Amino acid sequence: MRDLVIIGAGPAGLSAGIYGKRAGLDTLIIEESGIGGGQVLTTYDVDNYPGLPGISGMELGTKMYEHAMAEGVDLMEASVTGLQIADKVKKIITSTETIEAKAVIIATGAVHNHLGIPGEEELGGMGVSYCATCDGAFFKKRVTAVIGGGDVALEDAIFLARACSKVYLIHRRDEFRGAKKLADIAKTTENIEIIYDSVPDSIEGTDTVERLNIHNVKTNATETLDVDGVFIAVGTHPVTEYLKGVVDMDEKGYIRADETCKTNVPGVYAAGDVRTKALRQIVTAAADGACAVTSATEYINSL
Repeated sequence: MRDLVIIGAGPAGLSAGIYGKRAGLDTLIIEESGIGGGQVLTTYDVDNYPGLPGISGMELGTKMYEHAMAEGVDLMEASVTGLQIADKVKKIITSTETIEAKAVIIATGAVHNHLGIPGEEELGGMGVSYCATCDGAFFKKRVTAVIGGGDVALEDAIFLARACSKVYLIHRRDEFRGAKKLADIAKTTENIEIIYDSVPDSIEGTDTVERLNIHNVKTNATETLDVDGVFIAVGTHPVTEYLKGVVDMDEKGYIRADETCKTNVPGVYAAGDVRTKALRQIVTAAADGACAVTSATEYINSL
């Protein structure tokens, strides 16, 4: 039996792994992709992580992973399909085997939301993308559209504008939800055209994306944009489907846990984007990892 099993190897999971090993716990991280770093790996620039301004997401995620491995954390590549609680024993059901642990930290993060409009799924990977840093290079000197109004949408538009001839930034409201600094950059970038109060209706194309149809939510006027790519950045939802009925979650599927990261189940903790919280950022995910291990250590010592 392991002392501590961490599900997910993003910033929260890797931070928990580091703190777990430093606390002397037999620690295992289970990661579906087998690669440590999480979604930060797809972020172009990280300007708000203290002490490392301007570091790329790939470099930051890689450094976190290397730090955890240097501490001696074990990493297992597998999908977690369920969690069973048997008194003091937690059974983690994976695609390869069942693992027992004294304590579990859930750090599976969140995944991209889809729009649910015609053409989105059909043209996925053929011009429709959810990761500008992953796919932006394919659209050099071409026209793209970004849909969303938060930090990720703003970052994507700014990133794409460096290579694309034009970027449409489409937001359903008349002001952005993202950081003012990012919004100011987007507004002053010459080849970014912002279209407020508008939402997408459909994406069209034969073999690749060719057009994006939108309408204004205030005037109901419609417009067709000739684009080569559509980048969707409309938020995320937590990866918690396999935990239904096991831990308490809110209506959106986020695990209810406070700053101690304790769930309603003793010995089970939630860290990072997967838990209920006001701010989902790399720095808060890393902090959650440390807090979760502190709580888990106290629990394990009480057994």
